[in-house]
Amino acid sequence: MTSPASPVPAITFDHVSFRLNGRVLVEDLSLSVNRGETLVLLGRSGSGKTTSLKLINRLLLPSSGAVRVDGKSTTDWDPIRLRRSIGYVIQDGGLFPHFTVARNIALVPKIENWAREKIDARVRELLTLVGLSPDLADRYPEQLSGGQRQRVGVARALAADPPILLLDEPFGALDPITRSEMQKEFRDLQQRMKKAVIFVTHDLREALLLADRVALMEDGRLVAKLPVADFPHSQEPLVKTYVAAFSGAEPR
Repeated sequence: MTSPASPVPAITFDHVSFRLNGRVLVEDLSLSVNRGETLVLLGRSGSGKTTSLKLINRLLLPSSGAVRVDGKSTTDWDPIRLRRSIGYVIQDGGLFPHFTVARNIALVPKIENWAREKIDARVRELLTLVGLSPDLADRYPEQLSGGQRQRVGVARALAADPPILLLDEPFGALDPITRSEMQKEFRDLQQRMKKAVIFVTHDLREALLLADRVALMEDGRLVAKLPVADFPHSQEPLVKTYVAAFSGAEPR
């Protein structure tokens, strides 16, 4: 009797490198992310974290190697279909300033030709899910606080219920109290949603709070990839440097 096949990872990097104008931004990156897992890409500015995210949703194409989403190379995906299957959140939400909150959240469902009643119901549902009043639906981004804009950005990424979420320093511009609130709310959301998540940060405390696994990058290379509970105890020199710099940071 044959054993059942292992599930295909949601995202796989297979010896991926990316070069731009002769400069290596990502070098020989191999890792995978499973459904329901949060992988945090940790590293300093310029370490290759954001470039790696852009390789997943085909904003960039690998110079060598392959990035696979649901087992299929990103170069074999229709880029529009690929991006609609991935929620993408950046600092300050990346909202369209001339769109209302409701229109920002409804962007992908509208493109997908959802019925108006279904879109309106989804907008209300998501505003409640991310801790905002549905009364904010008709406001514009400039009328919101930074934390509110970030919540709307998360809601927009979730609007069409994509199986994959990419988050690029989403809480980095927030004040410490709002950032802590957003981190805890996102962790609770992920425990319910079970998406495949890659979360980029340079903050070890944030990584240890949100991750199932932490992948540390430096100069475009993967230095360490560890379960969150093991990361603070690693003997890898760069990991030890991070832990020393963020002394007192403990895994959840």
